[in-house]
Formats: sequence, structure tokens, C-alpha cells
Amino acid sequence: MRHAIKKKEASCACYSGGADPMHPRPFRVLEIWKELSDTFSMSLTPEDGGPVIFAPGQFNMLYVFGIGEVPISVSGDPTNRSVLIHTTRAVGNVSKALDSLKAGAIVGVRGPYGSEWPLAVAEGTDLVFVAGGIGLAPLRPAIYQAMAERHKYGNIAVLYGARTPEDILFSKELLRWKARFDIDVQVTVDRATGNWQGRVGLVTKLIQSGGFDPMNATAYTCGPEVMMRHVVDSLHERGVPLDHIYLSMERNMKCAVGFCGHCQWGASFICRDGPVFRYDKIVDTLNVREL
Repeated sequence: MRHAIKKKEASCACYSGGADPMHPRPFRVLEIWKELSDTFSMSLTPEDGGPVIFAPGQFNMLYVFGIGEVPISVSGDPTNRSVLIHTTRAVGNVSKALDSLKAGAIVGVRGPYGSEWPLAVAEGTDLVFVAGGIGLAPLRPAIYQAMAERHKYGNIAVLYGARTPEDILFSKELLRWKARFDIDVQVTVDRATGNWQGRVGLVTKLIQSGGFDPMNATAYTCGPEVMMRHVVDSLHERGVPLDHIYLSMERNMKCAVGFCGHCQWGASFICRDGPVFRYDKIVDTLNVREL
């Protein structure tokens, strides 16, 4: 029987135990760098010198003083207890303000919150990570953890799709993973530009050729919702059981603790009950139009 997704209590995570979950913990910006033309990453370290603890798949609320806060999934290595890394697009007032900060600036961090990618339930099976666009960022911590515990899993497949070659996130890292030879890394683009010689087509095409045993695989997917729907269909068509498929539903989150109601989704709150869900648990809600 598959286990339920493990929830992390906020009070044992980014801030000290017993702290008010609505009170930001100050972090200092170490570095901010461009990943793509509209996407950046930032590394943060806690001002109080305490440890950074999060599970792959969880998110933080990042607060720019005087402007506001925004939910962003952690995209760094969960084994590094001294640094937080977040990757996001600069598309709103808060994310643009974060992008404009300089090293040494202070931001507030609440979290981490939400459910995690349940790697423990996948031990002994093949792992399949399917990402679209910036959806690779929330999956990256799980990939880091799987590589650090490589002996626990069978084959590992990382299948990634981007719009164009210029939109490939973490391109150098994808090449490093591919060079390990113990991970099947495949990348495709919707539209070839420049001197691109790689695959062209939807990421779902990679599922058909990915090196994994569908009847003994656990799959994790993150990206646009329409992409994830097709990914689930393709995985299931190949033979992956629906209760072995997990996806991340990151939308409308505002308070991170289920108070404001912005992210209510049927009977669930995405910030509290997600953002990672097992597909068979949410399929009925996912198929309701306009919900």
C-alpha cells in the first residue's frame, strides 16, 4: 500500500521551534544570478546562524520589506543546512523586487510549508522526474536527494521540456547529471532555434523512450497544469499506476497556513494539504472545470 504524503510541521523547519508561523525569519542575500532572461535564482543564509531545514517539494514565503511576500518553492540541495536557494520568474511586484536586491540585503522567510515529494515510498523502484519549464526548480531538490541516496533506487530518469533552447533551465546542470551515466537525462524543446541539434517535441514523447520499468516506477511531475495532465496520461498509458504518480499544484497561495482561503481547491488548501499531491487522490477535483 502506498503511504500518504508526509507533512512537515512549520515549527520545526526554517524558523526556530515554537515561533509564530506568520513571523518572518531574517535571511541575508548571499548572491542573485540570472538563470534565463526572465528567471533568477537567489541564495540566502539565516541571520541567526541556525540551520536551514526543508524537504524536497516544500515552499517558503519570501518577504521584501515594504512591498510584500510571495510563495516560492525551494530549489536547492536539502542536504545543505546553511543556504536556501530559490528560483523563480521576475513577473510580479515582489519577485521583481527580489530580483533587484543586492548581496547583503535582508529578506524575511516564513516556512517551509506544505507536503514534500515522497521519495521514501519510492525506495526500490525506478524514479521518473518529468518537468516542464520552470517546473524543474521544485523538482531539483528531490533529484539532489535521489542522487545522494542513489543506492536506494533503480533507474532514475529526468525528462525535461522547454519552449526553446534559450528557455532550458539549469542547462549546465542537466549536462552534468547526464555525464554521471547512472541517470537517464533527456531534454526536448517545443521549437528549435539557433543551432539546436537535440530533440524537438512535447515532453510527453520522452516518456515513451525513458529508461524505466513502468510497472515498478514512481513518477513526480511539475510544470503547467495542462502539461501535467498530459504527462499523467502518457505515464499511465505506458503502464505507471496512477497511485504511483505525484504532481505539484502551485497556484493561488497567499498566506501559506490555510487562513486566507485563496488557495482553497475543493476540500483542500493547496498551501496546507499540498502543493504535492498523489494523483489518484485529486483526480476528481482536477477534472472539475473552472475549479
